[in-house]
Amino acid sequence: MMKFAALSAALLAGSAAAFAPAQQSGRGVVSLNAERSKALPFMNRPPLLDGSMAGDVGFDPLGLSSIDEVGIDLYWLREAEIKHSRVAMMAVLGMVQVELFGPAPGCEPCTAKNQVDAFGQFWDLHPQYIAFGVIFIGIVEMISGIATTSGRESGEREPGDFGFDPLDFGSGDPAKFERLKAQEIANGRLAMWAAAGEIMQGMTTDEGAVGNLVSSLKDNAF
Repeated sequence: MMKFAALSAALLAGSAAAFAPAQQSGRGVVSLNAERSKALPFMNRPPLLDGSMAGDVGFDPLGLSSIDEVGIDLYWLREAEIKHSRVAMMAVLGMVQVELFGPAPGCEPCTAKNQVDAFGQFWDLHPQYIAFGVIFIGIVEMISGIATTSGRESGEREPGDFGFDPLDFGSGDPAKFERLKAQEIANGRLAMWAAAGEIMQGMTTDEGAVGNLVSSLKDNAF
């Protein structure tokens, strides 16, 4: 009977160990106590998203921040996010400006109500401007690519930092400057969604973003 009791106790201890929270060797970190993502509380915080970057709330459900086998690491991804954010903010402002105040200079005959059709008309009238724009973008990409590569290797440059600060925000209160960087990335992420929405509206309707907004307000007016 005593042997049976000892065997039962051993089996129970083994079962309890099998279902106990796993610990990492050498560090004794319990997986159940891992820090949770602020954006997705039901998931653990990605290891590299430690909150040091402006706007970092641990949102990475696909685990892209940990991909570096193909030469694209978190530094490159952050650089791309900031670049697309800035371009999207300018794109949204430009599309709304054209819809409110008329076509771009040199496209006076354009009659399109949305940016997709306006781009086609502008291409038919002045394809050389589009070609020049593509060449200019290529030059900018080469310069930014050199800056990104050297900054990534040296570790002395933050992603997206080109030293462009004409209003000298960076020399003031560091906390205020960090808040401005967080506001930039937040507005840039919103602008990327807004730009995609404006393009989608132009492809699926005859109106632009402003026209669709006005129509929606009229349809839902009480």
